[in-house]
Order: sequence, then C-alpha cells, then structure tokens
Amino acid sequence: MSKLPDPFREGLARGWKAIHGEAGLPDRVECDVAIVGSGAGAGVTAELLVKAGLDVVLIEEGPLRTSSDFNQRESEAYAALYQDGAGRRTADGALTILQGRCVGGTTVINWTSSFRTPAQTLAYWQREFELKDFTEAAMAPWFAQAEARLNMARWEVPANANNEVLRTGARKLGIQADVIPRNVKGCWNLGSCGMGCPTNAKQSMLVTTLPVALEGGARLFHQTRAEAFEIENGEVKALLCAPIRINGQKVSDRLMRVTARHYVVAGGAINSPALLKRSKAPDPHGLLGTRTFLHPVAFSSAVFDHKIEGWAGAPQSIYSDHFVHDVPLDGPIGYKLEATPMHPGLTSILLGGHGKDLAERFAQYPHTQMMLALLRDGFHPESQGGTVYLNLDGSPLLHYPLNDYVLEGFRQALLSMAEVQFAAGARKVLPLHEQGQHYESWAQARQAILGFDMKPYLVGGGSAHVMGGCRMGGNERLGVVRPDGVHWQVQNLSVHDGSLFPTSIGANPQLSIYGTVNRMATQLAKRLSGKAVSLA
Repeated sequence: MSKLPDPFREGLARGWKAIHGEAGLPDRVECDVAIVGSGAGAGVTAELLVKAGLDVVLIEEGPLRTSSDFNQRESEAYAALYQDGAGRRTADGALTILQGRCVGGTTVINWTSSFRTPAQTLAYWQREFELKDFTEAAMAPWFAQAEARLNMARWEVPANANNEVLRTGARKLGIQADVIPRNVKGCWNLGSCGMGCPTNAKQSMLVTTLPVALEGGARLFHQTRAEAFEIENGEVKALLCAPIRINGQKVSDRLMRVTARHYVVAGGAINSPALLKRSKAPDPHGLLGTRTFLHPVAFSSAVFDHKIEGWAGAPQSIYSDHFVHDVPLDGPIGYKLEATPMHPGLTSILLGGHGKDLAERFAQYPHTQMMLALLRDGFHPESQGGTVYLNLDGSPLLHYPLNDYVLEGFRQALLSMAEVQFAAGARKVLPLHEQGQHYESWAQARQAILGFDMKPYLVGGGSAHVMGGCRMGGNERLGVVRPDGVHWQVQNLSVHDGSLFPTSIGANPQLSIYGTVNRMATQLAKRLSGKAVSLA
C-alpha cells in the first residue's frame, strides 16, 4: 500500500509552530489566550479564537502522534495515546478509566459515537442547576454547527456482526435500537478507532480544528504539563508549565511562564479540577472536584455459532436507549446499550478470568460478541459521583465509590444484556463478574445474575466517559463556573471541557462537549476581540 498523506506532518513541514517539551521550552511566552489541553473543548476553542484574530497558545501534556504513527497495534497505542498507558483507575482500583493523553486528546482514540445532549439531561440542568439557557432549542444551533464541522452523520454502512447482535436481539424483544451517528469522513471501516485513525477519516481535533488553529498562527507546546496558575485578587497572572517526557517525568525543574489576557482550562475531567486544585483556585463553596461522573460501564460477552470477528468494522454503530430514557430520573439507574469493539488486548480483560479459564474463553474469540451498558449517573440522590483529590506529588486521584444504588444498576444491566444476547441467538452468555460463568439459557443466566454478590472488585467495570468536577451553575453556590464557562471567582479564567457538566450526559459525551464549548468559545471570542466568528 502506498504511503497515505499525513496533513499534520505536512503542516509542520510548512512551518506550523509546535514545540516539543523534551527539546526545551522558552522561559517566557506571551499570548492573548492560553489553552490547557488540545482535545474536544480545546480544539473547538482554539479554532474559534484564531478565527477572531487572537494569538493562541495550546499547552498539551501528551505527545504529538499523527496518522503516520498509527499502526493498529494496541501495545503501542495504549502506551502512547492514553492516560497512564490505559491504566488510569479510580482511587480504590475498582474501575479502569480510558482517557486520551496526546495532541487531540480523547478525540484521537474514541469510538466516534456522536449524540446530542438528551432532552431529559438538559431539563434536569435547567431545573436543578439554574442553567435556564440550556434548552433543547437554544442548544440546537450549536450542536448543528459542530455536526456539520465534524461530519457527524448516521452510519449508513451495514453494521458489523458485533453491533448487529444488539439490533437483532433488541428487535426480537420489542426494544428500540437505532443507528449511531459517527464523526467520520471517507471511513475505511477498519475498526481501529481506539488506536488512532491511520487514514485520517475520524474527524478528531488532530485533523480538523487544530490544523486550522496552527495554520492561523497558534503555537502548540506538547509534552508540556500545566503545573499551576498564579492567581491574585481574582485574576490569573501567569501559568507555569514544565517540560516532560512521555512517561510524565520532568525533563528539568525549569518552568515556562505563560502570560495571557485570558486562560482556558480544557484538560478534561479529572485533570482540569486537579490543575485548579494545584493552583489553589478560589473554591468558597467546596464544589471543585466534586460530582465527577463516569458512566460506569458493565460488560457482557456471548458466544454464537456464526463468526462475529468483533475487531473488524466500525466499533460502535448500533445503540438502544430503551433502558435509559424510559426510566424515571428518581428511579433505578438507567443505562444505554452499545457494542464493545473486540481487539485482543482489550478483550482479554473484558472476558475476565486468567490462566486456563481465560485461555478457554479466548478459544472462542472469533465467535464472541461483546456488549456494554453505560450507566447514567448523577440524577439520583444516591448517585453523587466521585471527587477529584491530589496525590502527594500533585497528580490527580479520583475517588468514585460504588454504592448499592450504582451496583444494583450493574446487576440490571447484566440482566438486560444477557437477555438481548440470548434473543439474538447466543449459544452461551458470560456476564463480566468474578462469579460469572458461561450460561446456556436466559433462565439460567437470569437466576445466576440475580444471585451475584454485587460488590466492588467482583463487578467488572470501567469507563471511557469522565464528566464533571468543574460544573456549571446559575449561581456560585451551584457551580464552579458560570453558564458561559467563566470561573465564578476568577475573571480571566474559563473551563471548556467535559468537566463542565453537572451530571453525566446519559450518552457518549463528545458532541455535548463540542456543542457546549462552541457556544462558550464563540462568546469568549466576541468578548476578547469584538469579532463574531463561528465553526460554520
């Protein structure tokens, strides 16, 4: 195969300003706006601010990797592109958290599912957090712009067998199932979205907003960690940044001092509240880092007579909201059903077991299907999420307790997935739980799952969606930031990422970030430059 073009490397060759932390950082940098991060919120913000004629600097902790580096190998992708080498966990180790740590952030390694913020979620925010402008009608144009800019549309290619199982089983049970919108353009349907797209089909920040910003003169510092803001009298005076190696170790103790008119925190939930905590940002109501949500994920695998080969084709293309939007917010925790791509490294964890048990489960790998359930946390008094703390070295730590309310949600999700898989013709089903085994009928599986001990460490779970910690609120007692993203107590500091959300979204959150930040960044650009800009 001939070498594919790499627009990012071509831009660098033309003179884009990208500085590698290990190569050495300047002592001082001045700009109009300094943005911490380069993912969904940072990318949209950077494009809009550069369009407004502002001098923008992006500070990214992770490495710069482009399509020329993406080779569909899990061993390399997880180490280079994910937080903690794909080993980030909650404080007690009960849940694994998959987050991006590279130029482009999680948009480089997500599975492309693109949903608007559900109406139920927006209505809850209006009612409980006084976010009166977050109506469906008010948000619709901001979502529409993001969808057009990032080529979000229903996936019209036939679903792979892994996803088709969900649709087949749901329809047999009379349950809603539909096609997922994806942000891709000219997709080769390889299925390796979680390892970086080698063809640049995925419309991540790496191939969309960041190139526009860099072409317009923005400066990118990568392998550069934002250590802390200097805050005095309700204003950021400077941002201090350290050069780091890919493993996170400092290259030296010399810090780069960035001064700007305005600062935007967009390092992602967990990292953003941690940065503000390290900076001793004002927090008069004790909100910073609290109400951090995960969409805790339950998994269920099933073996079929026909081949599934879940590693090939679009990773997620079918979903069901039957168990999330038809559930009252004050009732049991709701959950969204989707399929899980089945690359061997990830699958070896999600099948559970070890030694002989794992080897026997893997023997049926080509015939195995995997389903997941995203639990919608944050809407019930017994679902308060987690809290971001700081380790002794200043790194972030998320305490996320799995209480009985959430664990019962895992049980119900395991029941629903098993029933759908058997309805689709599964020969046997294996719920991800330490007490789980292969069950050969729905009745047998149901009886076993109802008898599971639902406790942390026994329940196999994880998350790829981290939200909250710097939430919006209509007044300073309800939120860390105002509805426009500006910090309630620090006038030249904004938050533009998934940490803004007062609850989980109840759907894959990338479009919620794009739409929300689109509005905030457009407002910020007008305020700083006097110019009206848009993503369109």
